Amino acid sequence: MATTLEIINGISQVLAKGYDGALDENDEPVKIGLKREEGDPLTDPRVIDGFGVKFEGHYLCVTYSSEIKLKEVYGGSLENDVSGKISDVAKFIKKEYKTLTKSGLTLTADGDVNVLVQPVSHVRTLVTAVQKFKIGGIDEQKTDRPGLDIPSTKEAKKTPNDKRKKDPYEAFKAYDFSNRKK
Repeated sequence: MATTLEIINGISQVLAKGYDGALDENDEPVKIGLKREEGDPLTDPRVIDGFGVKFEGHYLCVTYSSEIKLKEVYGGSLENDVSGKISDVAKFIKKEYKTLTKSGLTLTADGDVNVLVQPVSHVRTLVTAVQKFKIGGIDEQKTDRPGLDIPSTKEAKKTPNDKRKKDPYEAFKAYDFSNRKK
C-alpha cells in the first residue's frame, strides 16, 4: 500500500502532463476531455478552459474554469456540462496515475459541484466550478492542536526596587469578551 506522500507525488506527476499543448509518448496531444481539445487549433478560435488541483487533507479539490457564451448559461444544461468536464478530468487523473505508478487511484466525489458564473461582457461569462474528491488510501489525519497561546494579563509581581504607582486603568484584553458592553 502506498503512503500518503507517494500518492500525492503520483498525482503531481500526472498533473505535469495536464497543460495545454502537452504531448504523450507517441507525440499525440494529450486528451483530457476539455473543450480546448476540440477542433483545429490553427483555424478555430481558441477556447479558454482549464483545470487545477489542490490537496485539502485527504481530499483532492478539482477546479475547472472556462469562458463561455451567455447563451450557453441560459441553455439549461450548464451544471451538467461542467460536472461532466470535472468527471473527465478525474478520469484522466486516474488513468494517468495508473500508467505512471502501476497501481490504482480511487477518487470518490464528495458533495455536489459548486458552480460560479460571472459576467465578463454582454456576450461572454466566466465559469468556475469546484468539486472535492476523497482520495482512497489516505486516512483522515486528526491533529492534536494545542490551545491558543494567549499571553497572561495577570499583574506580574513587582520587583522590590520598582517604585511606580499602580496603573488605575485596566489593560485592554482583545480576546476576553466578558467585560464588553453593548
